[in-house]
Amino acid sequence: MEDFREEEEIEKVYDARLMARLLRYARPYWASLLLCILLLAVSAGSELVGPYLTKLALDRYLTQGVNSPEAQQGLVRLAGLLAAALVAGFAAGYAQVLILQRTGQRIIYRIRQDVFGHLQRLHLQFFDTTPTGRLVTRVTNDTEALNELYTSVLVNLFRDFFMLVGIAFVMFRTNVKLALVSLATVPLLAWCCFYFMQKARQAWRQVRTRLARINAFLAEQINGMKVVQLFAREAQTFQEFKKENDAYFEASWAQMMVWAVFRPVLSVLAMLGMALLLWYGGGRALEGVISIGDFYLFTTLTRQFFDPLMSIAEKFNIMQSAMASAERLFRLLDTPPAVVDPPAPKPLGRVRGEVEFRHVWFAYQGEDWVLKDVSFTAKPGQTIAFVGHTGAGKSSIINLLARFYDVQKGEVLIDGINVKEVAQADLRRNIGLVAQDVFLFTGDIKTNIRLGNTEISDEKVREAAIAAEADPFIRALPGGYHEPVVERGATLSAGQRQLISFARALAFDPAILVLDEATASIDSETEAIIQRALKRLSQGRTTFIVAHRLSTIQHADQILVLHKGRIRERGTHAELLAQQGLYYKLWRLQFAEQQEAALGETLPQPAGGTAAAQ
Repeated sequence: MEDFREEEEIEKVYDARLMARLLRYARPYWASLLLCILLLAVSAGSELVGPYLTKLALDRYLTQGVNSPEAQQGLVRLAGLLAAALVAGFAAGYAQVLILQRTGQRIIYRIRQDVFGHLQRLHLQFFDTTPTGRLVTRVTNDTEALNELYTSVLVNLFRDFFMLVGIAFVMFRTNVKLALVSLATVPLLAWCCFYFMQKARQAWRQVRTRLARINAFLAEQINGMKVVQLFAREAQTFQEFKKENDAYFEASWAQMMVWAVFRPVLSVLAMLGMALLLWYGGGRALEGVISIGDFYLFTTLTRQFFDPLMSIAEKFNIMQSAMASAERLFRLLDTPPAVVDPPAPKPLGRVRGEVEFRHVWFAYQGEDWVLKDVSFTAKPGQTIAFVGHTGAGKSSIINLLARFYDVQKGEVLIDGINVKEVAQADLRRNIGLVAQDVFLFTGDIKTNIRLGNTEISDEKVREAAIAAEADPFIRALPGGYHEPVVERGATLSAGQRQLISFARALAFDPAILVLDEATASIDSETEAIIQRALKRLSQGRTTFIVAHRLSTIQHADQILVLHKGRIRERGTHAELLAQQGLYYKLWRLQFAEQQEAALGETLPQPAGGTAAAQ
């Protein structure tokens, strides 16, 4: 079975279509990038001016043995030109770095915005099947790798090109034979570059794969740390992490070894070129065929010629990372949302709350139907409850109502309008959901109730909390409504988080209120508080309740009993008990459990131990 943490492998080291998409992000900043290229040309030219001016000083003045005012003035003039070139090169380089880094950050800002915005539009099934750590890798590591591509490769590659062309031009213009000798090792160096690039591609692919696996593993284990500690799985989990960490270490080590061998090989070839130049050029200089200035110029330019080649090879390493990251980012951006708004959505204001499921068939995968020909109608202001065994399809109905998923067959209608024909934002603006697993964000109590909606005033936040009976415990906190909330609300009890979730739903004043196992994880006292609040909150709202505790839904206008994806029974609490069907069996089962629990609490315990022990 494929490991869900396994990262996709990227086969292409360079993909023209990917590069075209990357360049589209840079297109709005073409003027800044063009300016950077011009500044790089100035910077590269200033580096070539130094050796040439030194050659002139050697040939015209220093090797003539003549100390004259003209020679001294010539040296001063050349020194001034060299100083001016250095200042110009420094200014151009400084400006280029500032402009390029600022432009690169703007490009990455746009990419990061696009990726996160696209993530928010994806359907819930995508997040159910994709590890969180992998998505975090996309938004952080992969976008940062693209930053290196824009700032270190695309533009700075021009500098290396300018240097290579400029050096070759000066060499061949000065002495063709000497230039050919100086560059004799370039073909061999090019072959080595191609060979090591292939090795680097394989090594870098493994590094990216292992890094994504570590991120996915960490996200999973940190989220499940309570379970790990509860079942004393620390040692086993540590060994699993060690296995992932070792694999990442080995991949990183292999990648570094490629470059640990590559750089010395380049240096050896560069020194070999210098040795050929010393042998041939030195002999010609002794014979007087070339000047000392020419010999110095070639030795300097030969060293400078190999630097851009090494730089290009290193940029290839960056491109390995960037292209792999671009492939994965664009694969994410190309993932189509399964639930999309229609081209011309129908306007949907404040709904009355009439909900109809009309012959709905739904499956999460293929034709493994979770709901089969489900039909029911909820009139405005009614309370509809769903009961049934785990997997019967209760929560799926809620997912379809909020259009987290789309039905394969049938229709879901609100006020007579198919939910597929309206904008998702308009639909969900009318629905307030309180789930069993409450998610609270880092911030404070007030922020978690209004969720950043500035239209919800502090007074409305307090009113919602009072209506949900959350106000007493909130005011008892040291910070009150400004009490800090850590990630997922870990410092609050399950009941407190649930009450905040109720207040959150009410603050948005939905026409439809949905409670998905909202009282399953709380104590009896908090449940009683919620039940009292619910009687007030459901007035004037269509309310849907998914519950295992049948005692919490006796007041419902209609109870739908689901079994294996179908509605088997429907009616009020009294009507369903009278039928003595599935609901009656569920009720008797829960009633018996409650009676046994109550009886166990009231029975006197023998002196020698518990009743069970006796």
